[in-house]
Amino acid sequence: MAEQSYILVLYYSRHGATRCLAEHIARGVEQAGMEARLRTVPSVSTDCEAVAPDIPDSGHLYATEEDLRDCAGLALGSPTRFGNMAAAMKYFLDGTSSLWMSGALINKPAAVFTSSASLHGGQESTLLTMMIPLLHHGMVIAGLPYSESALNSTETGGTPYGASHVAGASGRDVDETELALARAQGKRLATLAQQLGSRAR
Repeated sequence: MAEQSYILVLYYSRHGATRCLAEHIARGVEQAGMEARLRTVPSVSTDCEAVAPDIPDSGHLYATEEDLRDCAGLALGSPTRFGNMAAAMKYFLDGTSSLWMSGALINKPAAVFTSSASLHGGQESTLLTMMIPLLHHGMVIAGLPYSESALNSTETGGTPYGASHVAGASGRDVDETELALARAQGKRLATLAQQLGSRAR
């Protein structure tokens, strides 16, 4: 098994906001002294004949089971779809039963993040339901504590359940408060991975 020296930042993004959060979570991971491995998942299609290429045309590589198995911690991100994660991310997680059977993710820290068009568009239910498969895998869920000052002042995205972005009707860019919370989440996740890893040795 590979040395568990990286945090997997695994996301699905259609319009770029969730990817932007992922990239800033990765920055926070690296600021805490760990490697961040950014990965995405392919879209799912109603057309049974559609097959995505093994390597995407642009952006980050598709995640493999090995990326997930060998990580020291996981940040999982998806846009909000009717108060839940996108089908593409759910499809990927549904294929991880072998990792569940082997207990590969037990006691590793995990965090979740999301983006939605509206302020009350189901961000918190999305974050909470994204935690459920991670709990089944035995992962240790890490939220965002209120010691992060931006969490007390944000008027857009950001929750104690995880970093988030509110695009609004105009599809606005991720703002600095949301990015700061994403970086804070990455730092916390990496710090916890280092602490849990040292206790396991």
